[in-house]
Amino acid sequence: MKDDKQYEALRDQGASKEKAARIANSDTKSTSKKGGKAPAYEDWTKDDLEQRAKEVGIEGRSDMNKGELIKALRDH
Repeated sequence: MKDDKQYEALRDQGASKEKAARIANSDTKSTSKKGGKAPAYEDWTKDDLEQRAKEVGIEGRSDMNKGELIKALRDH
């Protein structure tokens, strides 16, 4: 990992392990040119979190509360 601090910050913002690692390991100049900022999972509605969990194939999502959904998405 080139930038552990950046990796942890991205994970705290809701990025997946794969995405956070990809960004933290990339050249800073190339990633700074790319745009877009998704809101942190904490800012999502429970329905939106359930939909995202469905998209990535998380089982048991309908029985999870918002905090559990966020954790499951981050751990996925």
